[in-house]
Amino acid sequence: MSDTTAPEPNHARTVLLRGGEVHSPADPFATAMVVERGQVAWVGSEGAADAFADGVDEVVDLEGALVTPAFTDAHVHTTATGLALTGLDLSGVRTLADALARVREFAASRPADRVLLGHGWDASRWPERRPPHRDELDEATGGRPLYLSRIDVHSAVATTALLDLAPGVRGAAGFHDGEPLTRDAHHAVRAAAFAAVTPQQRTQAQRAALRHAASLGIGSVHECAGPEISSEDDFTGLLKLAADEAGPRVTGYWAEQDVARARELGAAGAAGDLFVDGSLGSHTACLHGPYADADHTGTAYLDTGAVAAHVVACTEAGLQAGFHAIGDAAVASVVDGMRAAAEKLGTARVRAARHRVEHAEMLTPATIAGFADLGLTASVQPAFDALWGGAEGMYAERLGAERAGTLNPFAALLRAGVPLAFGSDSPVTPLDPWGTVRAAAFHRTPAHRVSVRAAFTAHTRGGWRAIGRDDAGVLVPGAPADYAVWRTEELVVQAPDDRVARWSTDPRSGTPGLPDLSPGADLPVCLRTVVDGRTVFVRPDE
Repeated sequence: MSDTTAPEPNHARTVLLRGGEVHSPADPFATAMVVERGQVAWVGSEGAADAFADGVDEVVDLEGALVTPAFTDAHVHTTATGLALTGLDLSGVRTLADALARVREFAASRPADRVLLGHGWDASRWPERRPPHRDELDEATGGRPLYLSRIDVHSAVATTALLDLAPGVRGAAGFHDGEPLTRDAHHAVRAAAFAAVTPQQRTQAQRAALRHAASLGIGSVHECAGPEISSEDDFTGLLKLAADEAGPRVTGYWAEQDVARARELGAAGAAGDLFVDGSLGSHTACLHGPYADADHTGTAYLDTGAVAAHVVACTEAGLQAGFHAIGDAAVASVVDGMRAAAEKLGTARVRAARHRVEHAEMLTPATIAGFADLGLTASVQPAFDALWGGAEGMYAERLGAERAGTLNPFAALLRAGVPLAFGSDSPVTPLDPWGTVRAAAFHRTPAHRVSVRAAFTAHTRGGWRAIGRDDAGVLVPGAPADYAVWRTEELVVQAPDDRVARWSTDPRSGTPGLPDLSPGADLPVCLRTVVDGRTVFVRPDE
């Protein structure tokens, strides 16, 4: 891919991209696009592009590359993602012994760190089937403070030295000596660990996360912050960084029931990870029936009344409400609370607010219908199924095969008309937009699969719609010029199976093609990412 002028287009410059494939509903066979003042100005054919060539400031020869809308990751923890990128990442570790060896090496390499930070262990995937004990971590770190979050970030293990930095933690809910910390005990040690991160380290981590996102063709992220997750300084610092530096857009959500405070902090909503329950991996998702591998039903943090009160407050304040809900009992509490709010305010007002539910994994036909009736956006993470689904996965271990097979029913949500916004919950799963689209299209439960086109839309336009913008996430005249350029193989139209009408895969239908995302196929490589007409990433040597 080459430019006829300088490689870094200015926001006010007019740019013609030509000689590639442009994914646009305005013209399914488009090969060229004009961008002017941060907006898409024209999309069309190569022959028509000649008329623009002499009147633009810059011409980009795509050399056959694919241009798509930039992705939106609708659920990210930016600072934690950056710390995982620059710190100890155990997500790829396959045994307890290897995890302890990595901790030992990391501690030795960071002699000046006040607190050692790590993430990503998943004992359900280890042959030892248990997390590291505190005495093992004490030995591996030489007695230094260490915070090591489980992959779902709803529990953690910590060294004795870190517990000592969190007064009262041993008497807090969720503290069971020798077991991973959950609930209030987990929040206390996380706060103590993150308090040791300097403002400079925090900014470096945020910058690293946003740069990594841009390198993957991600043009927008939804930051899901809150007092139990990060801090007000972390949240406002990220919003300022995104405003001051070129990079992906950041829409911030603050998970607190203090609606006025969320507005003061610059949040788009008192939403995101406002916890109704926890996670399946940590046995804290709230279920109607007991876990298959534990004699309880998880943890409820908010009840129906609290949900209703928050939805009413947010709707009246003109802010989005949103909740983290994974288990079937938690999702039902959200739907029941939303219905109670609609009875007070009117269904039309609640629908117009586009409230959100994060994760929404254990759904039933009744709760899916509730989402559709109330206009709720399902902010979901297909990579969860890729990582933990299937007959031998963690979901089946926690719930049994029958209940596990109902999780993440993307096809049923789409059939009901529920808006989907795809994300990663990074660092729970990596920023990986094409991998996310693949995970939805090749769901481990075939009945829940959706077409690549539907999944791609949920990861591009779906994220914009989730923040109330219907004019973005698609390359049509007038839309924001947020796009990515990809090196990829031949474009195809992929449907999940024969239940999808075959007309859509016929070239005569005019359905724009997308890369082949079949399992095992190489994923597209991002060559350039542009946000608001400004280039925020260019792959070296391209």
